[in-house]
Amino acid sequence: MSAELEGRSLIFAKNIRVFCRKLKWDIINQEDIKQVVRSSGSIGANYIEANENLGKADLKMRIRISRKEAKETIHWLKLFHIETTNSQLETERLKLIDEADQLRKIFSAILLKLE
Repeated sequence: MSAELEGRSLIFAKNIRVFCRKLKWDIINQEDIKQVVRSSGSIGANYIEANENLGKADLKMRIRISRKEAKETIHWLKLFHIETTNSQLETERLKLIDEADQLRKIFSAILLKLE
């Protein structure tokens, strides 16, 4: 497996955390922030687990989980309410959604090759 993808997923999780620190901390965002931080970190964590090579079934399961967590991250990012006056935050959010979608597609391609 790829150390590059491991690094990319780590950078993505870090970028999510930087983004979340800029968000308004209210009762709704508080819960969504917790969820997006968990799911974004889980993408790379499960990919690292997949690289432990405990067998093909475990590999496929971990890659599926990474893909699922990428989808979940997209969901949480779409739920954030960004004030219309803050176009910089909205641009960051859209870039993060795009990166999560690219990661999702990469994990889907890996799964296709494994089948």
